[in-house]
Amino acid sequence: MYIMADLGPSGRLGLRENERVLCALQVDGNGVLSVRPDFTGNKGPYRIEAEGEKREVWSLTLHNASPTAEHEEEAREQRLFKDLYSRHKEYLSGLVGSDFEMTVPGALRLVVNGEIVSAHGYEYDHLYVHFFLELPSGWSCPPSQPLSGVSQTCATKTCGWERVAFFSFPFTLEVFCSQEEEAEGGLPGWPVLYFEVFSLDLWQRSRVEGYGFVALPATPGPHTVRAPTWRPLELGPWAELQRFFVGGSPELEDPAYARLPPTFQGDRLSRFGFRTKTTGTVSFRLHCLQQSKAFLDSSSMRKRMQSVLDRLGGRGPQGSLYGVLEAFQRARRRMQEARVSLPQDLIRPQPSPSPAHVGRGDS
Repeated sequence: MYIMADLGPSGRLGLRENERVLCALQVDGNGVLSVRPDFTGNKGPYRIEAEGEKREVWSLTLHNASPTAEHEEEAREQRLFKDLYSRHKEYLSGLVGSDFEMTVPGALRLVVNGEIVSAHGYEYDHLYVHFFLELPSGWSCPPSQPLSGVSQTCATKTCGWERVAFFSFPFTLEVFCSQEEEAEGGLPGWPVLYFEVFSLDLWQRSRVEGYGFVALPATPGPHTVRAPTWRPLELGPWAELQRFFVGGSPELEDPAYARLPPTFQGDRLSRFGFRTKTTGTVSFRLHCLQQSKAFLDSSSMRKRMQSVLDRLGGRGPQGSLYGVLEAFQRARRRMQEARVSLPQDLIRPQPSPSPAHVGRGDS
């Protein structure tokens, strides 16, 4: 807030050039009131020199006219502020939480903050994407975690030589993997995101535009994935006419057939005679976080966690971090043994060391 004065001569009031700021009042986020310039008090008045032919000089004094608060009122105000700040602190603590959320020993937590960015290269307009996550054996998810979703319907926009549908549809996936026993040969399964692209006609009928899949990245960090799609194809003009006028088109009974059906048993999957047509491409932006907890003092748990981390795809960063933590434990034990062997008069009193227990959260 500003306190201003019009220092113009009589008869020439209201002109902007004669207005001067006498005092500025400001309250910051902590509730502190600032006054500029400060109260005059015992100091002399401030001098304000007006512009113009007469060069008039004005004297300004600022005094705090508010009555002085009594001791009881100040104490009540302090209690009120203390209660307000404590409630705000409890509110923030409830939002953030006091403890770091850890996974159970021997388990890996995978969190994917994903986004369906765009789709291009499709025949018709008004596209939407239906997706779902397949969990292999050994994986689980919280009861409240949805494993499927449908994006909004998006009209395409001409970009260069193509028509692109920009979805910017966010989704979050949280799953857990627990390996109690060693899998027989090869890596354990990794979650796969299957999706279907549909288009809507003028009568709100759906047409299949393509099937595709995205294997979730096995390394943490940001990833940009462009997944091509295809759709089943029938030969002859009748199928295309039906697709254009009626809206019907061949569909897969199981969208997981776009990769490898989970029910398939065998070494080779024959798709001889199955005709398909390459359609467009869907772009995903995935931010993957991996979290695990290892008790390095237990050899059995160490072997199990090393197996889970190494075999679930986090070979590079997680393996090196695991080696650093294990080397730190060895160096710490050697330092403690050296301290025991020293004479007691050379050892300064130190606070008791924390337990030899290291928790790790990899992301």
